[in-house]
Amino acid sequence: MIERDSAVPGRAITPAQRTDALREVNRGRSRLAFLWEWTKIFQISVLLFLVVRTFFVEAFKIPSGSMERTLLVGDFLLVNKLVYGAEVPFTTRRLPAIQTPQRGDVIVFEWPEDHSKNFVKRLVGMPGDTLSMRDGVLRRNGRALPEQYVNRSDPGGDAGDDQFRWQRDFLTVTAAAAAPFPPSRNNWGPLVVPERNYFVLGDNRDNSLDSRYWGFVPDSLVKGRPMVIYYSYAPDSAQRLAWLTRIRWQRLGERVQ
Repeated sequence: MIERDSAVPGRAITPAQRTDALREVNRGRSRLAFLWEWTKIFQISVLLFLVVRTFFVEAFKIPSGSMERTLLVGDFLLVNKLVYGAEVPFTTRRLPAIQTPQRGDVIVFEWPEDHSKNFVKRLVGMPGDTLSMRDGVLRRNGRALPEQYVNRSDPGGDAGDDQFRWQRDFLTVTAAAAAPFPPSRNNWGPLVVPERNYFVLGDNRDNSLDSRYWGFVPDSLVKGRPMVIYYSYAPDSAQRLAWLTRIRWQRLGERVQ
């Protein structure tokens, strides 16, 4: 019987073929490595974006004229969320605040009547403050405030509304004991701001849905303080590319005060 020799030598491979084979193997590995590296970079970038947006800075757009002349329709803001202590997602806890909101601060907060909407207004009343308005002049703790930032687009009007009647529960003892007072846009109070709440007004006093209408802002709803206008344009319904052709260059980089 003749047995077949299993150790038959294989076909010889030239150096050039070996080089080509190694290059092909390395090429496949390099493609996978490249894709994996970019996947990691993308994941890290998304994570960093979410962390920054949640705890540090968030962008907001101004959709209405309630803060004219300080903020205009079409302004885009960067809001510092860390300064007042950002909220930890899915909890009721907040990070330690760098400082507490102060009178005169422009703040961003969740609207108490609909938490899905964000408002930006000026804080004019702290807990314990007594506020009133007479003929459009704001008074705090008995003193009239010189508010240079206020814009009056309709100084002659003073409409009353049932929405103002919530104020009756917060009137001072003297005011509550007086004759029934029908509060209006430019005449209301005096009322006292309760603990852990703020009173806010729009700088455009004649065209602002603010605390006069729906009440106080709980401190837990404050999200941050606008820092800077990073982009701004004048909206124009007749121009589709107004965001490119009507840029307000002079407002870019302007600090919000």
